[in-house]
Amino acid sequence: MSDAHAPLTGVLERLGELTGRPGRLPEVLDVADLSYRTGIPVGVVAELLAGGAAPEAGLAERVRQRLDFIRENRRRPDGKRYSLGELAAIAGTSRQWLSEWRKSGLPSLEHTDRLRRFFGLPAGFFTADEPEALYEALQPVLQGLEAQADPLSRLRESGLVRLAARAPQMNPRQLATLADLAEMLITAEGAVN
Repeated sequence: MSDAHAPLTGVLERLGELTGRPGRLPEVLDVADLSYRTGIPVGVVAELLAGGAAPEAGLAERVRQRLDFIRENRRRPDGKRYSLGELAAIAGTSRQWLSEWRKSGLPSLEHTDRLRRFFGLPAGFFTADEPEALYEALQPVLQGLEAQADPLSRLRESGLVRLAARAPQMNPRQLATLADLAEMLITAEGAVN
């Protein structure tokens, strides 16, 4: 991989360490879910996770591929595919313009942002290259595995462990306040995840 994709390489190495499967991440990570979240075909996700490279694609081709990916993989509440007309309405444009985008791969930022927000997709969904998109999608996976490997790491990073080390110098009211704060943080974190 090129230097531009060094962050993905670093994440893959760390995931390999945490899972005990360096070079074999497609066996332990949910490739289909990563594909669904990034708009990258399953085979390309697996290739990137194994340390390979994604096929070269220009921006227009990438946008076109991700628009088609949405149409194939995102479903209406009744389980059916969205029609081009429905996608056009979501994007705030006409069906003819959407058809033109599928040919040229160059929709406006405003329209792609409407699609992205409607489907709850990450920023850069249409424009991020494959290694960049996968890097972003792997961040929560990495954080989860690191938290499992060292449950106290987040507490150490936040300074809460240092604060708890001062407990012998605290009076009962201060200790109760510290315990309440820790409980509040843990509860809030659980609600976010």
